Amino acid sequence: MNTILPQSEPARATSDDTLLGGAVRLRQPVDGYRVAIDPVLLAASVPATSADNVLDIGCGVGAASLCLAARVACRVVGIEQQRDLVRLAGDNIAANGLAARVTVMAGDLLHPPPRLEPGTFAQVMANPPFLEAGTASPSPLGGKSAANIEGDADLAAWVNFALGMARNRGGITFIHRVDRMAALLGLLSGRAGDIVVFPLWSGVGKAAKRVIVHARKGSAAPMRLMPGLVLHQADGRNTEAAEAILRHGAPLNLVP
Repeated sequence: MNTILPQSEPARATSDDTLLGGAVRLRQPVDGYRVAIDPVLLAASVPATSADNVLDIGCGVGAASLCLAARVACRVVGIEQQRDLVRLAGDNIAANGLAARVTVMAGDLLHPPPRLEPGTFAQVMANPPFLEAGTASPSPLGGKSAANIEGDADLAAWVNFALGMARNRGGITFIHRVDRMAALLGLLSGRAGDIVVFPLWSGVGKAAKRVIVHARKGSAAPMRLMPGLVLHQADGRNTEAAEAILRHGAPLNLVP
């Protein structure tokens, strides 16, 4: 496993957790951003095959990369700006026995590592910061702010980087807030097609807070709005479909 680590930083307190019902082991910081269901749903929605190479932009501690690699025997490269998270992602890759197929490197998408060759990835996935800069008060925990609030790299920069790294007709998959969907679709317009918009409904009769958007670079096929996935039952428990994805590693098929 190739992990490029910059100069060392003070270690943060961590906890040992699991995803996919224990199939994926995950060490992550105790304070700051904590992995929830978003990266698991993102990984489940990427239509990768065992022949594909996948780029995970802003991979954090490797949650989405590991969940995808646990489901599909593909190769995954993660890029992450926060140095301590790169180190934890490397540890998580080793702990899950996936060093032969999953790699993480430190890098800023505005100044990516030279080893990342544009136009070479079959699939690109991203769980970017949901909030625009200046629209929320930064958390005193720097790692949480970096995960939740855009910095120098705004949504346009994330989309530009994803499109630049994907090969022609390659797939691009984002999970984002519903209120940023119009901006995301606008940035993809004219540059990618065969767009699938897949809402994640909080419950029956409740509004969707998250949406998965998948597109193919260079395609001119029309956009499709799918029924989406209901996450929770009336009593708050996961629906059977959500449980299959979150606990048992089932794929999330955006198009039936």
